[in-house]
Amino acid sequence: MKLCRFNDDRLGIVEGGEVIDVTGALDAIPASRWPRPQGDALIANLDAVCERARDLAGSGARFDADGVLLRSPVANPTKVIGAPVNYHAHMEESIKDEGVSFGRDIKTIDEYGLFLKSPVLVGPGEGVALHFTDRRNDHEIELAMVIGKTAKNVAYEDALDHVAGYAIGLDMTVRGTEERSLRKAIDSYSVLGPWLVTADEIADPDKLDFAIHVGDEERQNSNTDKLIFDCRKLIAYGSSFYTLFPGDVIMTGTPEGVGPVTPGDVMHCYCEGIGRMDVPVRAA
Repeated sequence: MKLCRFNDDRLGIVEGGEVIDVTGALDAIPASRWPRPQGDALIANLDAVCERARDLAGSGARFDADGVLLRSPVANPTKVIGAPVNYHAHMEESIKDEGVSFGRDIKTIDEYGLFLKSPVLVGPGEGVALHFTDRRNDHEIELAMVIGKTAKNVAYEDALDHVAGYAIGLDMTVRGTEERSLRKAIDSYSVLGPWLVTADEIADPDKLDFAIHVGDEERQNSNTDKLIFDCRKLIAYGSSFYTLFPGDVIMTGTPEGVGPVTPGDVMHCYCEGIGRMDVPVRAA
């Protein structure tokens, strides 16, 4: 199932080129007193929401998918986790490009481990608002995994059992000497969309083609089979440091081809098994 959050926080099922309004399925989320449990309530109750959504799909209002404003399908993650330099070819280009490296030694994820981004996500319809436009701001397209249940010290072989679904992620970054967790945590620099594809629809997340064009120019085109830490290892490794909660997002890393965007650009993103999203760029 493809689930989206659209317009004024409506819940939709995506079928073909249409969005079916099944907002009533949110009634399957139990009311909770303060303090609320850690994690995103929709993702924590995803099975019940999906079951109710199927019942409502036949009678729900239908909209052209191109005519709605798509927000992040995950509203309240406790963490957005980044995987730095998780493709060898990206390491090689970063070493060669002073605009990326800023004179630093570039190593792979084996050396860097993971990092945390801001847990505030935007969807493709909201777009990216560039800050520090006097500096280079780059796109980094990635497969994003959404954790479905609380996880700690997960075994490699069991890791994908903890995934609720997948989406396209944009790990936007302003280049400079500051720590990644600052340069990649700017408002609107974490994009998730266009919707959540439930895990049952993705047979193998480590064999997915994905690409990004800026305007008509192809910038990045790769496959997740080139990941250094594959999807299972990212979950197992991450959960050895953090407790993962429902709705937490792991962005799996970006391949070679990163490059700058400027106000007025549109990023056209694709991932096999998930779909396409167009993300406009504006000045903050």
